[in-house]
Order: sequence, then C-alpha cells, then structure tokens
Amino acid sequence: MKILVVDDDNTLRHILQIQLTRAGYEVAEAEDGQVAWDLLQNENIRFVITDWMMPEMDGPQLIRRIRQANFTGYTYIIMLTAKEGKEAVVTGLEAGADDYLTKPFDPGEFRARVAIGKRILNLETRLSESLARLEELAMRDGLTGLFNRRALYQHSEGELSRARREHFPLSLVMLDIDHFKMVNDQHGHLVGDQALKVVADIITHSKRPYDWAGRWGGEEFLVVLPNTGLNEARIVAERIRENVARASVTLPDHNNHLHLHISLGVTSTASRPDANLALDQLLHQADEALYRAKRAGRNQVCLFEG
Repeated sequence: MKILVVDDDNTLRHILQIQLTRAGYEVAEAEDGQVAWDLLQNENIRFVITDWMMPEMDGPQLIRRIRQANFTGYTYIIMLTAKEGKEAVVTGLEAGADDYLTKPFDPGEFRARVAIGKRILNLETRLSESLARLEELAMRDGLTGLFNRRALYQHSEGELSRARREHFPLSLVMLDIDHFKMVNDQHGHLVGDQALKVVADIITHSKRPYDWAGRWGGEEFLVVLPNTGLNEARIVAERIRENVARASVTLPDHNNHLHLHISLGVTSTASRPDANLALDQLLHQADEALYRAKRAGRNQVCLFEG
C-alpha cells in the first residue's frame, strides 16, 4: 500500500518515511498541500497523512479538495497538527479527516493508527469487489452466462447513442431456436437447457470481440453489432446460423443427438440513416424480420424491409 506524506517539515517527513517504510509501506512525499494535490491528480494514492499548517495549501484545504474529487475508491486521511483542544479536533474531522494525531505523537500509536486505516481501506476494497461481482451477476443470465435482457437493453441504448454521436451504423440481430417447445416436450427441459447453452456458446464464439450478445428471453437471443451496416450484419447472422446448424446436443441415452436450427432477423440504422430511430423501434424491426424468417420456413436469415 502506498501512503502520501504531506508536511513542510523536511525532518518530520523523513522520520515518517522511515517508520512507514520499515512497516512495509511504499511512501510518496509532498512538501505542501498544492504539491500533494497535483500528485493526487496523476496517481491513485488512497492513504494520505497530512500536516495542518503548510504554505500554498494547508491540510484542511487539501482534505476538502480530496473529498470533493471523484477519485477511484475511498481516500483515508490522517491529520497531523500541533494544535490542541477539542475545537481543533472537531475542525479537522469536519474538514473530512478520518483520524487525528497531535504532535509530538508516540511512534507506536502512529503505527497503530496507520494500521487501522489500512484495515479500513482493505475492507472497502473487498466490499467494492463484492458489489462489483454482485452487479455482474445481476447483469448475467443464470443459465447461459450471457448478458440478460436488462443488461442488453442498457448496452444497446449506449451503443445507439454512440452511433448517433459518431455517425456510424448500428445493427441488431434477433434470433430464436426453431421448434424449441417441441425440444422441451419431446426430450425434457434438461435437454432444452443444454440446447440454450450450446446456442449461447456458438453465439459467443461467432460474434466479433466488440459485439454484445445475450439472452433476450426464453429461446430468444439478441446480438448488438456496433459500427456495422445491414449487409455486414447479415454476414455475421449467417455465420451464427451455419455454426448452429453444424452443432448438436447429445441426448440422455448418449446414442442419439439433437440437431438445432435457428431463425434470425436483422435490422440496421444504416437502412434509414436520416431517421432518428429509438431503440424500441429497432428491436421491433429485428423482431418483425425474425418472424418473417419463421413464416418463410425457419432456419434462415431475414432482413428488415421498412
């Protein structure tokens, strides 16, 4: 863990640097609040020990700036000062300090206070990681591991906004497993689940690295293709269709295999470059093209014809 020591007293800075280094910390130094603030703009240091009285920018001013900044993660701050009395303590804490030490302080107490700050930062890191994992799980379909409908919608809206802003096309591919109800009725839901996983895996390996894909609902999937015109989207959709047609699901008897087919509908903002289409309109177009593929005999790609 790296700690920034801010003090205009070179001797005290050196003493703190020695103590912290011996305790296993990496140390950065600044001779006043302004230098410290400039350093924090360029480096993510989450632990700051600062003196109160300094030229250019004092400790409370530095702390207030840190608290108002949008830094990644929490910054733990210990205030050092020669000021005594409850009023000084309250002023320092109100500025945003997490802890407070009055000079001269005992080296053992200093190390203990620093250890408390380290534990708090480690706890905050673990909590943030846990929340990130929970958020990721909330965005994923539990069966296939692909993005779920909510996540897909959010990403699609973001890509559509970016497409408008940067003036490039956006295409959507809606696909559906043909005769999926028959799969469940004849072979059971475990085979149906396996079929969904197989299709999801094929989509993942057939799309381009910068495309988005997920389970839209039931046996439907959506693929979002940024910076892609209608013809290129058709090529991607056809590749997915062909790869699914070559795949199979092993049935419970281990002797027979279930061959899958999918129908796909494709639409693109490139079809109507002057129209400011909403996402729901594009989704409706992809869905309409999908059901036209179903009506035409399934196992094929249809483009939206507006």
